[in-house]
Amino acid sequence: MAIITENFYIGEKQFTKTYSDKFVLIHGGEPEGDYAEATDPTELGRTYTETDIPIESDSEAEEIVNILTGVSE
Repeated sequence: MAIITENFYIGEKQFTKTYSDKFVLIHGGEPEGDYAEATDPTELGRTYTETDIPIESDSEAEEIVNILTGVSE
């Protein structure tokens, strides 16, 4: 699969949105880390690579929050 980049403008400033097309986290950026997607000023030239870490779905994230906060379903 691949890293997808989309360029767009806000006013006259160009930005690049980066994400994976296989729903895994991307790694890189500043600060360096793992991200579901990243949006950076294009002029910074930040690069990312795909990881094998799946992006959690909203239901998984909600379940984790509920466990941590003691909320029962």
